[in-house]
Amino acid sequence: MTDVLRVDLHVHSAHSPDSRLTLDEIAARLPYVGLKGFAITDHNSVTAHRELSGLRDRFPGLLVVPGVEVSTREGHLLVYGISELPPARRPIDETLEWAKSHGGISVLAHPLRLVHGVGRKIATAAPVTALETVNGHTSAVGNAKAELTAAQRHVGTTGGSDVHELSDLGRAYTEFSPDISSVEGLLEAIRGGHTSGKGSSLRWRGRLRWSLRTSALRVARGLRPI
Repeated sequence: MTDVLRVDLHVHSAHSPDSRLTLDEIAARLPYVGLKGFAITDHNSVTAHRELSGLRDRFPGLLVVPGVEVSTREGHLLVYGISELPPARRPIDETLEWAKSHGGISVLAHPLRLVHGVGRKIATAAPVTALETVNGHTSAVGNAKAELTAAQRHVGTTGGSDVHELSDLGRAYTEFSPDISSVEGLLEAIRGGHTSGKGSSLRWRGRLRWSLRTSALRVARGLRPI
């Protein structure tokens, strides 16, 4: 029996332009990959939040953290514990201030990844609660740099698979105390820095496949960025 609670804090559903997963598909898969819950972090959308009440009814005991992955001018930002959509494609300082004023918890998504990462300068200074140090679609080098930055800053760490396909679920995750039994408890743990990012990085074959998939999807949506 595990002495930790594992939750994937970076999951995309069909409400993201690059995923077709339903929330039921995600929830049904969780026990098979050792997870007790997930955070719904669609790209610039909180539409899936409307489905969370019914999802919890169908899957008793499921822990689902409401969140979003918002595109800022400098890179992607995860915001947890909000019900409104942050303004997209604004300077990250403005987005962070918005999140703070709405009670959100801000975590830099894959901060040292070349694509959609905020980069070293912002990663070392942005006033966020934590850094995502294990992202399932980021290389081992990128994740290691993020982990080192978090350690140097003495901020919390999180992990998430960055799920767009069901096979990715559980590749990376966040460890919490096993005593936590509510979404509010998960949010408080993130806010207090009592979490740890764990899991696997994406190897080169996976990165090549993911790059090709991402390029094809971008062409399909008229080259519009996420």
